[in-house]
Amino acid sequence: MIVDAYNMIGNWPDLNRLKQANRMEDARDQLLATLSEYRKYLKTTIIVVFDAMYVPGISQKYDHYGLQVVWTGQDETADEYIESLTKEKQTRFTQVTVATSDQAEQWTIFSEGALRIPAGELLTDINRTRKEVHTQAVKYADLGQVRRSPWSQGQLLKLEKLRDHLGDDDQPGK
Repeated sequence: MIVDAYNMIGNWPDLNRLKQANRMEDARDQLLATLSEYRKYLKTTIIVVFDAMYVPGISQKYDHYGLQVVWTGQDETADEYIESLTKEKQTRFTQVTVATSDQAEQWTIFSEGALRIPAGELLTDINRTRKEVHTQAVKYADLGQVRRSPWSQGQLLKLEKLRDHLGDDDQPGK
């Protein structure tokens, strides 16, 4: 999955509020943390692309939160980078999904055979996945409790007394 980072920040309400409050660094960190959690559920590679075309010399690629983070080079938009990367990664054996709400970008993505997921739909999928994982975790935790001790403490005490009583009958003279 390739994610157009600033497109998500502009379209996800919580991140957009941070952006509007001049807390862009917090918005970027929250985006990366959210996508990192989602990546663990999907068990796939996620490449997050930030547009740095107006910041001279910032072009970078590094791993953070288990994600591949890319800052585009000077004079290169995130859209150009994503389109080029999609063309490189999309094969008969590898399905690329691009998360963007940029309408112009989607046609290039589709022409390469990649899938597109809009920002709002990705956020909905992330929230649904979190809920499903939490629900499954609660179910497994409940099963674990049952497996560990199907008897309550009171029931165990009564069984112990009954066992002791039956044991007393086995002894001669009682």
